[in-house]
Amino acid sequence: MRSPLFKTRITEMLGIRHPILCGGMGPGLSDATYVAAVVNAGGMGFIVAAGFPDPEEFREQLRKCRQLTFGKRFGVNLYISGQAKAAGRLQEQVKILAEEDVLCVETSGASPEGILPALRDAGIKVLHKVPAVRYARSAERLGVDAVIVVGNDCGGHPGTYGISSMVQAPHASKEISIPLVIGGGMGTGRQLAATLMMGADAVLMGSRMLVSEELWIHRRYKDLLVESDGTDSVVVKTGLRQHHRVLNNESAKAVAALDATGTSDFERYRPHVMGALTTQAYLTGDSSLGMLDYGPSVVFADAVQPVEAIFDEVLDDARQAMLRFEGLCRQA
Repeated sequence: MRSPLFKTRITEMLGIRHPILCGGMGPGLSDATYVAAVVNAGGMGFIVAAGFPDPEEFREQLRKCRQLTFGKRFGVNLYISGQAKAAGRLQEQVKILAEEDVLCVETSGASPEGILPALRDAGIKVLHKVPAVRYARSAERLGVDAVIVVGNDCGGHPGTYGISSMVQAPHASKEISIPLVIGGGMGTGRQLAATLMMGADAVLMGSRMLVSEELWIHRRYKDLLVESDGTDSVVVKTGLRQHHRVLNNESAKAVAALDATGTSDFERYRPHVMGALTTQAYLTGDSSLGMLDYGPSVVFADAVQPVEAIFDEVLDDARQAMLRFEGLCRQA
């Protein structure tokens, strides 16, 4: 078991050894097996509730994760949709979280205000994910326990502002008083050390973790990631103002062509963005179709490894970065 290298407000709040969070990945990638591996390695992971729409299957994932972590607590990702029909399912998920004694949630999408009272009553910590500091301020006023601010390099949904993590980290740490996590492009220990120095309390990794052995993604796709240099990461769905950073495959090119026309008719996008295409790509390893979340930090994913080995690599790199910084300070 790797000894702690850093102590921050996030490691203390979540009771984890390392200030490394692994964000929820979909569809259903962040399942019990993967999240348990993250928790057992000393970080915090989040089972994606939307990946298990059946309530009993969702509950089973929570119980499996608890078993695999030998009782250690873990997190769940909750996407908050603005659609009225999704509200009932969200409330049911929150109820299950309370019954299963989940430690924390990574909320994203719309404001978490509607579910905060129930989460507070259950003693569940709320880490709300936002794409800009202006939204982090709003989340802090609502009373969330921590904020996750993601920069434009974020695989998945980086928001519409295009602000880099290098700017988000020092800006957010100046403006926000609650614990702060920075995501978007994170994949090395040098970045972890630098982000902590800029005032954050942890980093959030996603794309870097796609080569984890514990993920059920087909090995052929993981091998493609290992060979990638990150330059085939592209932001699409800009016409809908639902910016999505993905692998630049055939589906992404078709969506980019629609973006270029300025259309905002979702039905024209639908054939290219269906979740079934993404799931099929992960299952078969054929990455030509589907919206495959993909940030440029895949350049750091240079081998298929267990989660614990990835963490060890990141922490060794962070230690070396700290030693280099100390040496530079002595020379000053």
